[in-house]
Amino acid sequence: MTDLVVATPVFLDLTFVGLESLPALGEERFAAELLRSPGGGAITAVSAARLGLRAAVAAPLGDDVPGDIVRDMLAAEGVQWIASRPAPRTPTTVVMPFGGDRAMVTIDPGARALKSDVAAAAPRAVAASLDQLYAVPDGTPTYVTCGDDDLRAYQRRPPAALDGARVLVVNERESLGLSGKDTVADAAAMLAERVETVVVTLAGEGAISVSNGATITVPAERVEHPADTTGAGDLLTAAYIWADLNGAEPEDRLHWAVLYAGLAVTTPTGVGGAVDEATLLGEGATRGLTPPPSAGG
Repeated sequence: MTDLVVATPVFLDLTFVGLESLPALGEERFAAELLRSPGGGAITAVSAARLGLRAAVAAPLGDDVPGDIVRDMLAAEGVQWIASRPAPRTPTTVVMPFGGDRAMVTIDPGARALKSDVAAAAPRAVAASLDQLYAVPDGTPTYVTCGDDDLRAYQRRPPAALDGARVLVVNERESLGLSGKDTVADAAAMLAERVETVVVTLAGEGAISVSNGATITVPAERVEHPADTTGAGDLLTAAYIWADLNGAEPEDRLHWAVLYAGLAVTTPTGVGGAVDEATLLGEGATRGLTPPPSAGG
């Protein structure tokens, strides 16, 4: 059995490190380095594997050089690639971190995971974006995320397939857009009528979760100079899943998830700062967090 199958599309991320500023039209800017790393759903899968979960990705990749690079990177992390069909070409994102945020440009041919591939792995849980919910086997706990394309497609009308999901993880903009509400509190409350738990990430303010009418608030880790916030939501999602599958209580899950994401953004690329389970548990111990009952075994 696989602990977690990620159905969310996987990208090759090309990250400019040390960018002096974002160029305007007609301008040229310089960076210190260009790094390659697995992106998109691979950030969740790699982070989950580093936290000790048996992880796989079902997203198609191309039979091309970028696809070979991503497959090799996943294999090196112990993440299984289980897609039974290739994509026309491997999705690729150029990432430009600057000033505590980032801009991105993506090429995505639109190939998506197959439900049969996900089911064949017999997952304990599935991580999927809103447009991937069809790929989740019936009765499997689902951790749902929302990308920019999902937000445009489901503005003010989340899909019916979202109903009953284990967790929905969204940022502030996504929560407002999906719900049509004016405040995060109202948005989270409305979305929580559809799923067991809603987690809304609030960047430098931390995150909140809403479940059964109860709201939990966890402040962010203090990070003076974040190097790259790419994939912070994917990292938070991976740690939340890890804590949940290891039996943590709701408030503890959110604390561990926020801590994990906060530790990671000090290092370039989405997976660059994703620490392993022992490191996370050690960092949590210094903050007085309660370890998930089954973690660290």
